Amino acid sequence: MSTNNSKQPVSPAAGLLSNTTCQMEEELSISFSITFMTVGILSNSLAIAILMKAYQRFRQKYKSSFLLLASALVITDFFGHLINGAIAVFVYASDKDWIHFDKSNVLCSIFGICMVFSGLCPLFLGSVMAIERCIGVTQPIFHSTKITSKHVKMMLSGVCFFAVFVALLPILGHRDYKIQASKTWCFYKTDHIKDWEDRFYLLLFSFLGLLALGISFFCNAITGISLLRVKFKSQQHRQGRSHHFEMVIQLLGIMCVSCVCWSPFLVTMASIGMNRQDFIGACERTLFTLRMATWNQILDPWVYILLRKAVLKSLYTFTRRCCGVHIISLHVWELSSIKNSLKVAAISESPVTEKVTQQTST
Repeated sequence: MSTNNSKQPVSPAAGLLSNTTCQMEEELSISFSITFMTVGILSNSLAIAILMKAYQRFRQKYKSSFLLLASALVITDFFGHLINGAIAVFVYASDKDWIHFDKSNVLCSIFGICMVFSGLCPLFLGSVMAIERCIGVTQPIFHSTKITSKHVKMMLSGVCFFAVFVALLPILGHRDYKIQASKTWCFYKTDHIKDWEDRFYLLLFSFLGLLALGISFFCNAITGISLLRVKFKSQQHRQGRSHHFEMVIQLLGIMCVSCVCWSPFLVTMASIGMNRQDFIGACERTLFTLRMATWNQILDPWVYILLRKAVLKSLYTFTRRCCGVHIISLHVWELSSIKNSLKVAAISESPVTEKVTQQTST
């Protein structure tokens, strides 16, 4: 960065700064970053509070893997938003002078590791939730008897350790995370890629993210189709109608938010990794898709937790007043989706079902 020709020690961060700059880097201020981080923290905090209250209410009666997985997802989003947001605010407050405040490149490495982990881990957890929900709907007896809280905790540990391993791969391979062209975040090397290893990291990140989205989409589609079939076959059961309708809405919300927020960033990283995109032209697009991906951490708690009976009732009433059309009777809203999900598991775990299973086994 200095124009002097005299011999001066060069910090490791100097070699990691991109020679290209994004024109969008001056459009955002520190106040926007603080506001964005605050909204994400408040949203996830509210979701955590709702989950804790639901867990305290149902843990004496039911042992549901849904609450455990949802809690892990929201907590991961919370800490990802907190850590990454705090580092981004610090970078803005320091005028993005990485050479001055990160001479040893430690902060950039931490930033990059947190970016990869907080990106992949929620996607992995979303796919695990989709698989768990699919098994719970299509095979309720197998789900209640074979998938215990111990198994779910083991799956959570495996997902977290795998996400940490992927995030640490560049460090284990003696590669550094690189300060990106906007100088506001750190990630894998994305400009002037000539080494197969740098290309491998980008393609691995994109492949794992898109694979998680694909699994979530596939399992949620199967779950939604199964719920619709049950609904049409049992029109006389009000509770079944409310349960199925709420679940279908949540599944659509999950698929839409995850795909819309993450697909552009993952596809962009894959295109850069395959050298199908000029980095100078993709710099501003990459920054835009990154901001789209960070919105997923804000929208996740609202989709997974807050889109329940009370909100749906309000939306129904508002729509009915505006349109003046009778869409569906209000009596179908009886129980929230979380309670219904837990109730299905409780019915499967009841003594009656245990006796039936014992009789069939004998």
